[in-house]
Amino acid sequence: MPPLPLTPKGASQPTEKNSNDAEELCDGGPLLEPVPGNRENTEDLRKGSSPLGDRGVREGKTIILRHDVDLLPQNSLATAQIEHELGIKGSYYFRIVPESNQPEYIEKIRDLGHEIGYHYEDLTLCKGNMDEAIKSFEKNLAYFRQFYPVQTICMHGSPRSPWDSKDLWKHYHYRDFGITGEPYFDVDFNQVFYLTDTGRRWDGWKVSVRDKVPQQEEWVKQGLVFCKTQDIINAAQAGTLPHQIMITVHPQRWTDKPLPWLKEWALQKVKNVVKYLIVSRKL
Repeated sequence: MPPLPLTPKGASQPTEKNSNDAEELCDGGPLLEPVPGNRENTEDLRKGSSPLGDRGVREGKTIILRHDVDLLPQNSLATAQIEHELGIKGSYYFRIVPESNQPEYIEKIRDLGHEIGYHYEDLTLCKGNMDEAIKSFEKNLAYFRQFYPVQTICMHGSPRSPWDSKDLWKHYHYRDFGITGEPYFDVDFNQVFYLTDTGRRWDGWKVSVRDKVPQQEEWVKQGLVFCKTQDIINAAQAGTLPHQIMITVHPQRWTDKPLPWLKEWALQKVKNVVKYLIVSRKL
């Protein structure tokens, strides 16, 4: 994979914010306004399309290229530009919090032809209150639909939170909101292999609190375990990868600049220890 520039030419550096005011976000808060931009030739983009639908993944050789925009949306734009140059379309899931929700980057990624989705965490933001969480979900979904006709969503793990936002769908139905797909429910992982860089490693399921699936043990038995990106490239070249794959990438982890790389490496080392302790307590 080519190294990713941290900031595309001409892109401004958003301030990294850490919003801990969950109640404000749960209530909707002062949502950022969309940035006026060039709408020429973007009508087809606004119609929207997604590899996920009512029946799950399309048939044949398929890769769902999912990007969770947790932080540093300028990294996601850099990734989106590289994919666009290669003729690849991906799905970018934005959180509602300001460290992810930057309209300038949402619009630029959309205008490159990529899908925009909602990376929801409403049950965490609303501290487990189901009634408030579904109101928050509806409002935030409407907000992102100002930019793109959002059809798919995916849960943000929030590993330190006691609440799993997927539990919202034990009481409500996301299809009632015009959503056609949520990968943790609508992808058949008996048929689709899952690769994720959660924990800054391709074999990080052991330290993942929520971004994992039950089929992992069977994949380990089949030898479908990858430590390095080059391992995945080698398997692709050898033709040993499964024909249907969902790849989840967190673009904030990817950079070719030494100091940001070292910062991400060090922080994730600490986070993985914390997540391992959380997972161990649940066993």
